Amino acid sequence: MTSFLKSNIDAFLPVINDWLHRLLPSENDKPELVHRAMRYSVFAGGKRLRPFLVYKAFKWVGGDGDIIFPPACAIEFIHTYSLIHDDLPAMDNDNLRRGKPTCHRVFGEAIAILAGDALHALAFKLLAETGNAEIVYETANAIGSNGLVGGQVVDVEMEGQNVDEETVYYIHSRKTAALFTASVRIGAILAGASEKQLISLTNYAKNMGIAFQITDDILDIIGDTKKIGKPTGSDIELDKATYPKVIGLDKSKKVATKLIDKAMNSLLNHRDNRIFVDLANYILKRTN
Repeated sequence: MTSFLKSNIDAFLPVINDWLHRLLPSENDKPELVHRAMRYSVFAGGKRLRPFLVYKAFKWVGGDGDIIFPPACAIEFIHTYSLIHDDLPAMDNDNLRRGKPTCHRVFGEAIAILAGDALHALAFKLLAETGNAEIVYETANAIGSNGLVGGQVVDVEMEGQNVDEETVYYIHSRKTAALFTASVRIGAILAGASEKQLISLTNYAKNMGIAFQITDDILDIIGDTKKIGKPTGSDIELDKATYPKVIGLDKSKKVATKLIDKAMNSLLNHRDNRIFVDLANYILKRTN
């Protein structure tokens, strides 16, 4: 990670974490158990890349003010809800997430499901409170059966099956890239982006999001559990549809590199492109 990107993320993290803290129900509010589970999962760690993209897209277009933080938090709540459900025994059956026991391991499966549901509902409450129906539509479209949920469905269906590269691309573009894309789009829309700016950011985020998932697939094979915060080898154990399974590690790295190149080449000439360029390069080279 470059010093420029690190300084930007370091400045953003305490601000977004403060907003997340304020917008989440207190652990002392009834029903306390589900609120504890929600807060446990949100504050278990994470790089906050998706709300960071919301914020940076908003600023890139020329937005100003604190209005961007509740929608940015909404995206993080949706991301967290998806991880809670993804970790469940019916899905990936993971025991660790971000170096800590997964939500269902701490609170039980029922409360984990309900905590995810509650985060999902809170996210749409925050999006609706902006008064902008377009960002509600963007987010719903990104996480429904044509987006995150659809990608997860095919991901589950393809476990143990012979798959091709096209199928893996379908999964990654929906299960992972769709929420990255929604992140930049809602930030840009709230700042009054032009169609040209929206197309540029959309292409950037889609390509970067798929590359992010490819590097995730690679790290599941060669990564360090202590660094990535979850057990390695789970994709192989579940015989998941991944790029390394279909085309091997070396070719997977080359595909990720091409996608990052496409992401960066899609950006319009803009004085604030550096943050997006540095972030794309970080995604490609990350070790956690």
